[in-house]
Amino acid sequence: MDPLFGQIALKLLIALVSLMIMTRVLGKKEISQLTAFDFVSSLMLSELVGNTIYDKEVGYGHLVFALAVWTLLSYGMEKLLNRIPWLSRRVTGSPDLVIREGIIDRAAMKRNNLDFGQLSMLLRENGVFSVRDVAYALFETNGSISVLSKPAAGGSQKEEPDSPSLPVSVIEDGDIVDRALESLGRDRQWLLGLLAHIGIDDERQILYGEWSDASGLFYQLRSQRPPGPGAKKLRNRDRTGKSG
Repeated sequence: MDPLFGQIALKLLIALVSLMIMTRVLGKKEISQLTAFDFVSSLMLSELVGNTIYDKEVGYGHLVFALAVWTLLSYGMEKLLNRIPWLSRRVTGSPDLVIREGIIDRAAMKRNNLDFGQLSMLLRENGVFSVRDVAYALFETNGSISVLSKPAAGGSQKEEPDSPSLPVSVIEDGDIVDRALESLGRDRQWLLGLLAHIGIDDERQILYGEWSDASGLFYQLRSQRPPGPGAKKLRNRDRTGKSG
C-alpha cells in the first residue's frame, strides 16, 4: 500500500480535530450569521488545509503549526474588532437601509451591489411579496434582509380574492421587463397605456414598478428620495409645535 494514503488520512484526522478545536475557541455561528470577514476566513482556511494535505514535503508538524497560527490570528482579529467598534464597521461593514418609509433608496442598493431581482428575492424570503407592503428594509452585513411591514390602513383588512395574486416587477431601474409582461399575458403597449393614463409619458421616469391583479400598479419615481434619518423626528416636532 502506498504510504502516501496513510499520510493523507492522518493529515485529514489532524485537520478535523484542529477545526473542531478552532470552532470551540472562535465560537459557533450559523451559516446565515457569517459576515463577509468570516466567509473570507473560511476560504483561506480551506486553502490552507487543502494545500498541505497532498504535499509530501509538508509534515504533520507543519500542518498543526499552520492551523495553530491561523487560529491565533483569527482569534486575535475577533477580539480586536470587538474592542474597536469603528474598525469592526470598516472590516465587517454595517447594516444599510435600502427601503426607508416605503421608498426604495437606489443609492443604498448600489452601495451594496444589490439589484431589484435580488431585493425581491430577499423580501420573499421574509414572506413579503410586494414592495408596497414594506415600510423599512435593512440590508444586513451577512447578506440577509430584515423587514418591517407597513401597518394595515385603518387597521382594517381588505377582502381577500378567491385566489391570491403574486405581484410581478414590470419596471426595474427605468427598464420594462418584457419577460414579466409575458408571464402576465400583457405587452409593452398595455403597460405604456397604463402609465399614460396616470400621467407618465416615459417609463424611464420610474425606478421600480410592479403589477398585481389584486392591487393594480405600484410604482416609485426616480425623483422620489427616502427621507433622512432625522426627518421623522422633525415632522413630529412640527406637529407638536415644540422646539425642544
